[in-house]
Amino acid sequence: MNNKYDEVIEGKAYDSKLMKRLLGYAKPFWHYLVLTIILMIIITGLELIRPYLIKIAIDDHLNGDKKPMFEVDLSEPYDGIVFNDKKYIRIDSLKDEEVEGLKHYPVKRIVKEDGQYYLIGDRGNIKEGIPLLKSDYQNFRKKDVDGLTKIGIIFLAAITIAFLLNYLQVYMLNYASQRIIYNIRHDVFSHIQSLAISYFDKSPVGRLVTRVTNDTENLNEMYTSVLVNLFKDIFILAGIVIIMISMDLRLALVSFTLVPLILILSIVFRRKIREVYRLGRAQLSKINSTLSENITGMKTIQIFNKEEKIFNRFDEINTDYLNTSKREVKLYSIFRPSIEVIRSLGLALLLYYGGNQVLDGAIEFGMLYAFIEYLQRFFQPILDLTEKYNILQSAMASSERIFAILDEDTKIENPENPVALKDCKGKIEFKNVWFAYEDDNWVLKDVSFTINPGETVAFVGATGAGKTSIINLITRFYDIQKGEILIDGINIKEYDKYELRRNIGVVLQDVFLFSGTIKDNIRLNNKHISDEEIVRMAKYVNAHQFIEKLPQKYDEPVMERGSTLSAGERQLLAFARTLAFDPSILILDEATANIDTETELLIQDALAKLIKNRTTIAVAHRLSTIQNADKIIVLKEGVIEEMGTHQELLEKEGIYYDLYRLQFKEDFYA
Repeated sequence: MNNKYDEVIEGKAYDSKLMKRLLGYAKPFWHYLVLTIILMIIITGLELIRPYLIKIAIDDHLNGDKKPMFEVDLSEPYDGIVFNDKKYIRIDSLKDEEVEGLKHYPVKRIVKEDGQYYLIGDRGNIKEGIPLLKSDYQNFRKKDVDGLTKIGIIFLAAITIAFLLNYLQVYMLNYASQRIIYNIRHDVFSHIQSLAISYFDKSPVGRLVTRVTNDTENLNEMYTSVLVNLFKDIFILAGIVIIMISMDLRLALVSFTLVPLILILSIVFRRKIREVYRLGRAQLSKINSTLSENITGMKTIQIFNKEEKIFNRFDEINTDYLNTSKREVKLYSIFRPSIEVIRSLGLALLLYYGGNQVLDGAIEFGMLYAFIEYLQRFFQPILDLTEKYNILQSAMASSERIFAILDEDTKIENPENPVALKDCKGKIEFKNVWFAYEDDNWVLKDVSFTINPGETVAFVGATGAGKTSIINLITRFYDIQKGEILIDGINIKEYDKYELRRNIGVVLQDVFLFSGTIKDNIRLNNKHISDEEIVRMAKYVNAHQFIEKLPQKYDEPVMERGSTLSAGERQLLAFARTLAFDPSILILDEATANIDTETELLIQDALAKLIKNRTTIAVAHRLSTIQNADKIIVLKEGVIEEMGTHQELLEKEGIYYDLYRLQFKEDFYA
């Protein structure tokens, strides 16, 4: 079923007005989000520092023995290493100006051959080298060992701190997100409850459930995966670019050569996947609605042997969704490997250029390693941003549907200064009432009648005559277009609608029971109704007998819609529930229509006591249940045709007479 609430602008990936409203829900938790972003900056820094630490470990320490050294006098003030009665200063421990001052000293380096280390001149050969003792070499490498230990501690600390901060960040982000979604769900459901019944006449229940569950979950994904994590991807990209450029501009430019190609590929993929994604969501929605409809009507499907036809229809919808899913898989199977190929080409290009630079001595190996690490990390945020686009688009579509409900103003408005309804006597007056559900298609036409306190009045008539509409108007589920409805002489529009409904008890033909226990369904969350009162009410309407036979008695679980109870048992529970709230006005809408003769006798016995000193309105097709009513009102096409007692109407030989004769023709002609 299509309606205006399903018409969303799917092609719009971002809507500033919708985003502003969504951010409005995030505003109470702004301090959580700001702190989360700060933590993300720190975490990103800790993650990006790791390749740089490894670069230092490789270039400055693991390859420390390959660093050139100056041979200086023992009296020189530099902190060096002494062996063979000579002092040696490594170049990496000197400042630039100090290096300039020592250029006149001999330059040495260490080489290894056959497990033996030799100290040779910068341009000398192994034959001219001085063999080093193992203790001399270990003493020389002590600085590197200490440096590696320090870097290892820093590396471990970075991992540990990042883990702890990441835990805190994820917890805070999800806490804030869940609170935001909680508030959205709360507002949506609260608003749905406040809407007039006319809204639900036109809105499928499955669609409303989807709005409160699936659509709000889409928003949850946006808050957790997009809203804040978007900053993380940006921080990573910016951080990598800054670090790589600061380390070596030429290597950075080589590394970024293929980035434009990735951006183009991502834009093309985004457009293609958006079309498939939108189609898939529509088809999945169709599958859900078809499943809901068919499972609900399974009894009818099996009775009329329509399993094959229904299956074929479902199979067709399911196949369409499968084909769309295959298209989505194909796009991803092209996009992701393409990114991997480009990334590999970028790495190959970096290895080729950077490797030659290493061989030429222009850069050190650790530098090349760090660039490879950063380049590999650089591609992941780009992939994430592409996928976050789809999440954002889904969230925009869901938010539009949610806000369409929140913007719905189909409400029965309460007066600003309502009249208190105290000690309700139960006098009901209809004065020239006109009512239509849609436009000028009048269901009630100039209806007027009075029901005095304590009277029992029955409404009869053909289907569509307006009987149930009168009940809906008394409870103010709908507002009339013309005329007045008075209770105790006051227009019901002047009462608080909730206080009005608290004074009216309604028992419908199709009893709705909630999941819970027998006791819960009688109490309906009213903590003022004690267990003793529940038992007393159940005994009063003769429900206690069947309840006591249940395994857990009043604590017996009630399944969805009370499916494990008979129609008569559900009706008895409805009577007990209504009586527990002690209404001043009692409405029975075909309340005994689905009850067997034995159960009906039990209810009639209870009703005789129930209606005493209580205004009662009964709607019934079975005239046997209303013969003792104080007044019977006969409706035809929204107009009152007859009014009187049972005997008076029979004597008129009008519409009521004909209805009675049809139902009791055997007794009538006996």
